[in-house]
Amino acid sequence: MTLAIVHTRAGLGLEAPEVQVEVHLANGLPGMTLVGLPEAAVKESRERVRSALVNAGFDYPLRRITLNLAPADLPKEGGRFDLPIALGLLLASGQLPPEALADIESVGELALDGGLRPITGVLPLALATRRARRRLIVPRANAEEAALAGDLEVLPADHLLDVVAHLLGQTPIAPHRLASPPEAATSLPDLAEVRGQYQARRALEVAAAGSHNLLFAGPPGTGKTMLASRLPGILPPLTEEEALEVAAVRSVSGLPLAAEWGRRPFRAPHHTASAVALVGGGSKPRPGEISLAHHGVLFLDELPEFSRHVLEVMREPMESGQIHIARASHQRRFPARFQLVAAMNPCPCGHLGDPRQACHCTAAQIQRYQARLSGPLLDRIDLQVEVPALPPEQLTAATTGESSAIVRRRVMAARERQLARGALNAHLAGRELEAACDLASADRAWLAQVLERLRLSARAYHRVLRVALTLADLAGEPKPAREQLIEAIGYRQLDRLLKG
Repeated sequence: MTLAIVHTRAGLGLEAPEVQVEVHLANGLPGMTLVGLPEAAVKESRERVRSALVNAGFDYPLRRITLNLAPADLPKEGGRFDLPIALGLLLASGQLPPEALADIESVGELALDGGLRPITGVLPLALATRRARRRLIVPRANAEEAALAGDLEVLPADHLLDVVAHLLGQTPIAPHRLASPPEAATSLPDLAEVRGQYQARRALEVAAAGSHNLLFAGPPGTGKTMLASRLPGILPPLTEEEALEVAAVRSVSGLPLAAEWGRRPFRAPHHTASAVALVGGGSKPRPGEISLAHHGVLFLDELPEFSRHVLEVMREPMESGQIHIARASHQRRFPARFQLVAAMNPCPCGHLGDPRQACHCTAAQIQRYQARLSGPLLDRIDLQVEVPALPPEQLTAATTGESSAIVRRRVMAARERQLARGALNAHLAGRELEAACDLASADRAWLAQVLERLRLSARAYHRVLRVALTLADLAGEPKPAREQLIEAIGYRQLDRLLKG
């Protein structure tokens, strides 16, 4: 047999499109031609594969070799194609039987002695292989991650010799099984540790119930960061599908999976982060912080200190729940269904409206500082809440508030009502939102007057409705009443919160 086809997969973000490694041996001067849009690391596989085959004791074909990685218009990168290329050469040269790789996909980088080295992004590849109903050969270091895909036969190997012995039926490789089913981590900060700040705690519960974006504004040391860190603890646990999506993003980013399995992500990038670090990109596009926060929380502390350009690039993924990165030779789409929680001081010194310490900022400084946040960005933040300095009697009180477990039960009950309607309130489209709210004529006329007086945009109007609907869900009411509308509008008055 002078023509062989081996199945493997490329890595394009969270996608793993199938690639066929076609190997043809022909008469002529010995040499290898590699085609199919390979990048530098793939082209270098020729030398790695040759050395691995020779050092493992196999015959390297001294013929004219043509290697095609199909489809030809799909970019190929990394060392993941080494193992399938080596198996294709063995198959084409008759050192493996023709039917050996009929229902098998393989992936792995080869060392010069034939050893198998791990690669990144194995989980998306394993999920795609499972859907194709094939078996998967991977380096042993990747076996645990690949086995997370569930109903998939994962064959781990340490060396090229192990793979060949298995394919020849000499020493079968035992399918890998997870040492123990992954368990979600449960050690999260508890909301009971927060003293006072009842309005902020209420806003945190509303944000969790409806998946709303949230902004805390107040002087330093009032508990804004502490409150934000408690949000994952009152969110419902991830479903198995959501946990796999979160793990897939971490996999292509080269991050460990076991320690964070099943836990809602909580990402808190520093305010010096670039736009690429936040939304993803680079010469070889990789997920950014908004994708690493998928199904979790993105916390931006000191919000006005972020570059305005960096903040503005978040506007589109905040609406769509995904980020599409386009480059001259690469296009990637990463999920970004995150919940934004931000914190800021009201002025550069942080003490505007603080009864404990006088503000020393000029009016111009305060205006420039607050102008770093654009109107369109603030429109996308449903809840804008003041976090004032605590009175000493509240700070030293022995009593504690409700625990995260108690609040989580109310949040989960409210979310069940929303999912019965089809989506969480923060993601309801306009028509579905209007139908779910079904305001009375008097309430609709009153709301129109309030919107005109406060000069709220159409987007802000829909945000008010979404928050009001979440408040009704928490109260067990079928639709919002005037009481919920008033509270929802109270969460939109950022100017009052910042300028007092």
